[in-house]
Amino acid sequence: MAKIESELNVSRESTSLRLLVENRLRSAIGSGLFKPGQRLIERELCEQVGVGRTSIREALRQLEAEGLVTTIPHRGPIVSTISVEEAEQLYDLRALLEGYAGRECARLRDPEIIGRLRKQFVQMGAVAGQEDRSDLLAAKTEFYAALLEGCGNVFVERFLKMLLNRVTVLRMTSMTQSNRIGRSLAEIETILVAIEAGDEDGAEQACVQHIKNAAAIALEALRRDNP
Repeated sequence: MAKIESELNVSRESTSLRLLVENRLRSAIGSGLFKPGQRLIERELCEQVGVGRTSIREALRQLEAEGLVTTIPHRGPIVSTISVEEAEQLYDLRALLEGYAGRECARLRDPEIIGRLRKQFVQMGAVAGQEDRSDLLAAKTEFYAALLEGCGNVFVERFLKMLLNRVTVLRMTSMTQSNRIGRSLAEIETILVAIEAGDEDGAEQACVQHIKNAAAIALEALRRDNP
């Protein structure tokens, strides 16, 4: 029994470090610090993050499972690229699932969830004018985390998290359009107000429309960069 416990025991410190490294690299990809197609060299990542190769390799394996990193034979890991066709499919599926999440969130109307949504919406408004969009992306990510948790369906939450991770770079692309930010906040406010009012149809429609509008901007930029 002691042997089994010894082999299965997980170090809390190492687990926390692994998650921290994953989050740092995930954030770097999402913010555009690491560009699609860029090589991720272990030695350089160790120096930049300040951890050993084991932690970097574990983090890269997790990000590869999420679709953010791709390992190329004889070249190593790179930041994943995405084709226009793949992006269209991702946004179509995201609109379908997110519409359902918005509807269920409005039906359940969990006060704690609604409070979190309102808090992050206020935060988005507070940082929307900043040239650096990382704080805006962070607040929007937390808004969606509350929305997904509020829908009460762990499978929808799991799949949507995976999709959101995959389109993170495209989300940043759409948010860098100066004329998009104000409209995006207005759309998110429509989602929030519908959820607060328990308007299931309104929340679903607002979620779907928000994704369609964001997709149009991101896909246009993707087509321009990948003719």
